[in-house]
Amino acid sequence: MAFTGLQPDAVPALMTGEITANRSESGRFDAYLPSPCIQNHAANLAFLPDGTLTCVWFGGTMEGMGDISIYMSRLVPGSTQWSQPEKMSDDPAKSEQNPLIFNAPDGNVWLLYTSQTSGNQDGSVVKCRISRDGGLTFGDVRVLCDLPGTFVRQPIVVNSAGTWLLPVFRCVGLSGERWTGDADTAGVLISRDAGKSWAMTEVPDSVGAVHMNIVPLPNGEFVAFYRNRFAESVLSSRSRDGESWSAPEPIDLPNNNSSIQATKLKNGDIAMVYNHCNASMSDARRLSLYDEIEGDEETASAAVEPHQRRKAIWGVPRAPLSLAFSADGGHSFPRRIDLDTGDGYCLSNNSKDAVNREFSYASITQGADGTVHIAYTYYRRAIKYVRLSPDALG
Repeated sequence: MAFTGLQPDAVPALMTGEITANRSESGRFDAYLPSPCIQNHAANLAFLPDGTLTCVWFGGTMEGMGDISIYMSRLVPGSTQWSQPEKMSDDPAKSEQNPLIFNAPDGNVWLLYTSQTSGNQDGSVVKCRISRDGGLTFGDVRVLCDLPGTFVRQPIVVNSAGTWLLPVFRCVGLSGERWTGDADTAGVLISRDAGKSWAMTEVPDSVGAVHMNIVPLPNGEFVAFYRNRFAESVLSSRSRDGESWSAPEPIDLPNNNSSIQATKLKNGDIAMVYNHCNASMSDARRLSLYDEIEGDEETASAAVEPHQRRKAIWGVPRAPLSLAFSADGGHSFPRRIDLDTGDGYCLSNNSKDAVNREFSYASITQGADGTVHIAYTYYRRAIKYVRLSPDALG
């Protein structure tokens, strides 16, 4: 089937940051954020204390390369223009990925991100910078967690006891093999001293459950949603305090081994952005996330233990980009709308040659006026922003 969507070579000209009304959908506004990078991926949205909406992501030539750094763009209240991005990290020996912003209870603003060499996610550490002026400027880089293979993606949540809960996933390396995600698990980094120290707690029976996304419930308990390495279904678990969790179980949404994010809306519903696709819907496959930058490396010669394990599935199309709603605390998501549709081709991460056509790694937040803000990867070339009025949510 011929590709009929927006041609990839048309995307750079759209990356102005200007927010314009969507001609086909009432109450929807779109923008493509400006960036100096060929590849842009893994957006996260958050409001600063003054009401400025921020978007952070990573950009460079290709995920895993040493020129991948963290960028931030801002949308000040009342503006229709995203700012030119600021480069927030710059270690030429590391691929710096998966940023997030956290507004701490004491008024400080934290930027967190991962740092790894090449495609070695099992060697990643978590770094941070702290702003003490409401997000205007950020302090020096320091290591938040040096346990190799620790990765972040989703926001920090604070429970009723004032404990900080940072959901993480553990990229587990297997002897004699490059990391491919087969043995990854979920956990929560817990801080009881406002981020000065952290302790890891594991989510039980969580092999394949990553990108843990904690959502507070009205009764004071928590639900978490997970990306599924085996490309079957979105997974979910529950907790009374955000510290001890039940084992992840599938819910009624498919997952293609790509990121999801959910938020609780002001009406009590949970809204989730995700790809409505899984491995049963496509036979597209690739070897691993980093096969394009690791093909010439020698594999370690250590013997692999002879055991049966499931293999992570990569390459399932990352489309459509959908928004689903739950009115029962995340048990089911019966209503959905599609934000972007296409073939979602992701058998290559190559942005330089405009090969990739995925819509992925969406972030979602709701403003004080009820407006919903979403940002996501568009063809791995741009970060696309969508604003939906309360009426547009249906």
